[in-house]
Amino acid sequence: MPKPLSASFYARPTIEVARDLLGTVLIHRAPEGLAAGRIVETEAYLHDDPACHASRGPTPRNQAMFGPPGRSYIYLIYGMYHCFNVVTSPRGVGEAVLIRALEPLAGLPLMAARRKTDKPKALCSGPGKLVIALGLAKLPNGSDLRSGPVTILPPGSFPMAAGASPLGNIKVTTRIGITQAAQLPLRFYLEGNPFISRK
Repeated sequence: MPKPLSASFYARPTIEVARDLLGTVLIHRAPEGLAAGRIVETEAYLHDDPACHASRGPTPRNQAMFGPPGRSYIYLIYGMYHCFNVVTSPRGVGEAVLIRALEPLAGLPLMAARRKTDKPKALCSGPGKLVIALGLAKLPNGSDLRSGPVTILPPGSFPMAAGASPLGNIKVTTRIGITQAAQLPLRFYLEGNPFISRK
């Protein structure tokens, strides 16, 4: 199995990491099986951004965002859905990248059972959906993405399914589903990919 992305990959400006995560592969090796998807949509959250959980400093909820980089940050929204983020920037800064959508690559039957749908485009086309599909909700905050059950592999290091979408160009837009700092161009996705989330 290829080596996961290094700690130095995440210890960079968050916007760079958000762009460079496109095309990488998120994998969860759970007791019930392996599930994997190519990251096709991300959003950056910066320390001075009012929409970022870390903008007011460390709390018990957001402590994982302050590092070290290359760890997980998972939180509950609307009291029912979880979102999966990767921690970025140097330790102590408080920034992360939200993984918004995946193109399913492996473990589709397991994803379908978890999501209760057999439509591939409905499995991971949104941050709450992909957490359910990959079984990430119970992953501890601060889990190391280099050595834990959840890892991220470089582009081209995981077998693509027949008919997988081409990588495409990177598009930049404003973020989705927030009210504060919604005008910032911090959402990134692969142009033309059918698995991105919808407004």
